[in-house]
Amino acid sequence: MPTKGFTTKAMHAGEIKFHPESMSVPIYQSVAYPYEDAREAAEIFSGDKPGYTYGRWDNPTVDAFERRMADLENTESAIAAASGMAAIFLLCHHLLEPGDEVVSSNRVYGGTFGLFDIGLPRMGTKVNWVTQPDSVDAWAAAITPQTKFLFVETPSNPALFIADIPALSTLAKAHNLPLVVDNTIATPALQQPILLGADMVIHSTTKYICGNATSLGGIICGPKEIVEGIRQNGIRYLGPSMAPLNAWLNLNGLETLALRMDRHCHNAMVVATFLEGHDKVNYVNYPGLESNPYHKLIKPQMKGCSSLMSFEMKGSYEDATKFIDALKVFTHATHLGTNKSIVTHPASTTHSVLGEEEMRKAGISPSLIRFSIGIEDDEDLIADLTEAFDTFGK
Repeated sequence: MPTKGFTTKAMHAGEIKFHPESMSVPIYQSVAYPYEDAREAAEIFSGDKPGYTYGRWDNPTVDAFERRMADLENTESAIAAASGMAAIFLLCHHLLEPGDEVVSSNRVYGGTFGLFDIGLPRMGTKVNWVTQPDSVDAWAAAITPQTKFLFVETPSNPALFIADIPALSTLAKAHNLPLVVDNTIATPALQQPILLGADMVIHSTTKYICGNATSLGGIICGPKEIVEGIRQNGIRYLGPSMAPLNAWLNLNGLETLALRMDRHCHNAMVVATFLEGHDKVNYVNYPGLESNPYHKLIKPQMKGCSSLMSFEMKGSYEDATKFIDALKVFTHATHLGTNKSIVTHPASTTHSVLGEEEMRKAGISPSLIRFSIGIEDDEDLIADLTEAFDTFGK
């Protein structure tokens, strides 16, 4: 639907005619699909006739979600997976052979770091980490003849690094390498990496796409050749496919994505401004603030900064946890991208697997606190923060 607006596409793109017709995409909670006769089965399996084969490989509800996400991310095709981590693993499994390498920013989600640092070596591959990911020269220096793709999470979790996607795209193309962008935090409502030069996009749909913490999911959006290669191989014998119910929940989430992201951005800016002016805060990581080093990249490549932010409290690990325990409106959980505001302590939870040295390199200190700002009334969020700060240090 190239001529339609984002929200229209989020509600109608990739529509399939279901029978009987329904206002919402039906949940095809089935692992198999009966055929009229042996000839039809053979034609569907050979690709000569449209149809579905087996629940681990394809499903009408999942198909509708994949089509819609591909349209929103401006790619030829998409394949859904059981989680964001499953999506990243499937892509690595498809693109890498033993001896191959990946070049990645070290500003990535803790699970991604674990896969790249521990999982890939077990497959006979390795990652060359870029510890200064805002330097294109640092990326260039990490590329070797064995490099198969560049990977960047932007904005990153939790330090909010923002990559210059067009600059990385230019570098990748100069080396004939694909650029893979994890667009989980921004979503296509705020950032469309393909239009900025990226080749493939990854999402944990568990976050903003779903929006209410009810379903796990991941998706790879990219060229049809790669997506269908994964569908014909890795997804079949590894099996981390998305469940029909989760695809249905994600489809429902897409219908309000643009509206929710607008509210997320508004509330996050209110909270970030409040934190930046507080005398018990050392610094705030939120690209929407003019003081942020990545602020200049927002206008040319993003419509908004999403709701994820982090800040370092003045004090110790214990002070940070005391502050978290004092919050009442914020939910203490290791999650982000939901309608409810969430507080997380990365050093002891989501990023603890990195170890002290790697956390330091990634900008994660013992007193760093991460917020995923929800869509509640912003004045209630500020009141909750004020009360928690008043408790801190007493």
